[in-house]
Amino acid sequence: MDIAENIRAEILLQALPYIKDWAGKTVVVKYGGAAMTNENVRQAVAQDIVLMSTVGIRTVLVHGGGPEIDAMLRRLGKEPLFVKGLRYTDEETMEVVRMVLSGKVNKDIVALIHREGGRALGLSGVDGAMIRAKRHSKEDLGFVGDIVSVDPAALLGTLAAGFVPVVSTVGVGVKDDDNYYNINADTAAAEIAVALKAEKLMLLTDVPGILRDLSDISTLIDELSRAEIPALVRDGVVAKGMIPKVECCARAVEGGVARAHIIDGRAPHSLILELFTDSGSGTMIY
Repeated sequence: MDIAENIRAEILLQALPYIKDWAGKTVVVKYGGAAMTNENVRQAVAQDIVLMSTVGIRTVLVHGGGPEIDAMLRRLGKEPLFVKGLRYTDEETMEVVRMVLSGKVNKDIVALIHREGGRALGLSGVDGAMIRAKRHSKEDLGFVGDIVSVDPAALLGTLAAGFVPVVSTVGVGVKDDDNYYNINADTAAAEIAVALKAEKLMLLTDVPGILRDLSDISTLIDELSRAEIPALVRDGVVAKGMIPKVECCARAVEGGVARAHIIDGRAPHSLILELFTDSGSGTMIY
């Protein structure tokens, strides 16, 4: 056996105990950012999802689609509008969100997973009234919603049938509210992970994880407890767009999810590197 064969054997042996440990457990992956726009990374994510499902991990994929929504709005002659970094969603924009997220983006992901040999089923938060929402309370953002509840029945049925649920984050109102709502995908993924009593939540982002110094990859924080987060926010280590992602991870952990991870979605196969190797990937919050 040559050196290359020895290395391959060592990799497989390293993965084996992790494969055993994760079989039958539930993992929720939030898919967005650069991982959705780079074709090579898109394929790698689909391959990771197929591998996870094949070895018995109950995998749920929750996706965004901001760039695709922006592109469609501009094709329709409507400029995207943001308030403090959050999308303002009027009635016309909400129609585009439903069309693009639950239609094009969702089905493109399902098709990609099938091309890589997996079995996936596209769902939205409207299906089975999975995601119930009300208007966002802090800012006037139109039909942007805050999650009121998550009913995991449709997800559990899909998983039991051997499919990977691929979820677009459009919610429906509660009681007499028949409006649709645009839901932040990170938030939706965290709440879905809690509702499913998932073992792990993984957010694919456009950064390596939480860095003490944004210009120095060697300052990556491998892991931290929920209790350490406020100090990191006060010190400016966790700032700007990283704050809501960390808050989503904290919410998941507080809700019973054992671990939440912020992972570099630009790096091919970052999901299986986190799951099946000793070194892992990104930042783990517990």
